[in-house]
Amino acid sequence: MSGATGSARKHTALPKAEILIEALPWLTRHNGKIVVIKFGGNAMIDEELKAAFATDVVFLRQAGLRPVVVHGGGPQINAQLDKQGLVSEFKAGLRVTTPEAMDVVRMVLAGQVQRELVGLLNQHGPLAVGMTGEDAHTITATRHSPEIDGELVDIGRVGEITAIDTGAIEALLADGRIPVISSIARSADDHHVYNVNADTAAAALAAALGAETLMVLTDVEGLYADWPNSDEVISRLTVSELEKLLPELSSGMVPKMEGCLHAVRGGVGTARVIDGRVQHSILLEIFTDEGIGTMVVPDGRQDAQPARHHGQQGGTA
Repeated sequence: MSGATGSARKHTALPKAEILIEALPWLTRHNGKIVVIKFGGNAMIDEELKAAFATDVVFLRQAGLRPVVVHGGGPQINAQLDKQGLVSEFKAGLRVTTPEAMDVVRMVLAGQVQRELVGLLNQHGPLAVGMTGEDAHTITATRHSPEIDGELVDIGRVGEITAIDTGAIEALLADGRIPVISSIARSADDHHVYNVNADTAAAALAAALGAETLMVLTDVEGLYADWPNSDEVISRLTVSELEKLLPELSSGMVPKMEGCLHAVRGGVGTARVIDGRVQHSILLEIFTDEGIGTMVVPDGRQDAQPARHHGQQGGTA
């Protein structure tokens, strides 16, 4: 091998080494920590994004983190309801869930979305195990009646979480597995099954598990500073700052940001909303200096972590 060729090869490989070196402080910080990831939005229906998501989650596991995946299945549920001639109706941002619709929700989440995701993850090894919030009473809920114009409204089998039992999830994590959890819950008396908002379920599980991070995949680049007047993304904000913004948010972002708020209040180190339309957005957020999306942190927190560089919309945040 000539000296020139050797130098050229070293040069072309150098960026790969620099990326690995940049990841080192983050790898050290996150090693052994639980990361709860809410899988949703466009990433659920685009084949390339689904495959990239599965690769990212397995990478986290192999890099020493302990990922837990929580998913909903809005697009798939809508398609199946349409196929069966059932109307999709939403009130207060939540799906009105009749007993007939609940049967569809259960079938789609546990029988379709979860199985596909478990299959994608297990292409990389025998890692993923699917379960629902019903299993081992992981998620217990009661009927949720939202208030609209000052009145409580019946929206059917929609659940409000009353208790979390993390035993089954912790057993899977101890065995080196990746739990994949459908956002379905049972009542305390076992008589009813409820549809639970997946953002809410992910936040509650993150808090109960003592997760270091909650990551919520969505179809926007993060929380906008002044939408629709500006496309600038807020890259970092505290619990108090988020509380002030909540009343002004669009209905689609409310469950996600309320989930982030609940998680951080409940002891989760950070909660992040990231763009699931960007391939490998999870890895960009966790392992690079340039985060991508919006990160919520506790009030008064002084970051004892590598610097997070903030960018404008369209870049990284």
